[in-house]
Amino acid sequence: MFIYTIRRLNLFLITLFILTLIGYSILRIEPSSYWNLHEFWPGWLLYLDNLMVGNLGLNQEGQPILSEILQVFPATLELCFFAFILSLIVGIPLGTLAGVKRGRWVDTCISSLTLVGYSLPLFWLAMLFIMLFSLKLGWLPVAGRYNLLYQIDSVTGFALIDVFLSDVSYRSAALIDVIRHLVLPTLVLAIAPTTEVIRLTRASVADVMQQNFIRVAQTKGLSMWEIIIRHALKNAIPPIIPKLGMQFSTMMTFAMLTESIFNWPGIGRWLLDAIATQNYVAIQAGVITVGGFILFANILSDLAGAMVNPLTRKEWYAIK
Repeated sequence: MFIYTIRRLNLFLITLFILTLIGYSILRIEPSSYWNLHEFWPGWLLYLDNLMVGNLGLNQEGQPILSEILQVFPATLELCFFAFILSLIVGIPLGTLAGVKRGRWVDTCISSLTLVGYSLPLFWLAMLFIMLFSLKLGWLPVAGRYNLLYQIDSVTGFALIDVFLSDVSYRSAALIDVIRHLVLPTLVLAIAPTTEVIRLTRASVADVMQQNFIRVAQTKGLSMWEIIIRHALKNAIPPIIPKLGMQFSTMMTFAMLTESIFNWPGIGRWLLDAIATQNYVAIQAGVITVGGFILFANILSDLAGAMVNPLTRKEWYAIK
């Protein structure tokens, strides 16, 4: 496990260096940029020195752009976290059912719904949800993170946690309002990863159900429920943990579109605004932040998968 971890960390560092080259190149797009005063490689080394101390540049007001990222990035993480949890809650049971009933009508129905959900355009689905649940039924807010009538001090940047930490008389009402604002963007953002979780779980469970130890469990008279819980899921989930981590990373990309539709004050919408105004300093800061987080999430999922599934480490050695 130690050697596997070292190799994954080396791959992480190499990819991170490539990411810094991309961020540095973005800063050099503008002809009048300070970074164009340096030769490429000496300037890149200076750029790395700035990154080491958390200096991502200054905004148009001359303030550290890191402060802006610390305000918008938690909102994106909060949205992606709940969407990811929802995709696991829905995707793993449906994928397990489809894997156990492979080839039957239940599997066909779930696979068809998965294909439809994956094919639906995200922006079209978001507009449809807004028209139905917000404009027609009036159940949920159209956009935003919470009602501006509520004064919620930003302590952690995560709205739900900040509401719990606040000491105001309307805390319960503010908590309900934050949850209501979370529902629609979470549902929309969870659609694509849910379909992938169903597909991955179905394939893994279907493979496990063909193994000899499952047949032995059936001959012992164990119920299907006991076989699924004690044997199928125990062996089907570990191999797909690294792939599930990649789904969380993929949501960061979908979050940009979701945040723009629901006016969610996250780093996705912030990056789109920076691109619209050609603010290259903000663009490179966003690329470094989002890219670095995705790399970090992937390395964590790989290590978690290797810890619970020793075959992953053996496959790495076999490739070598």
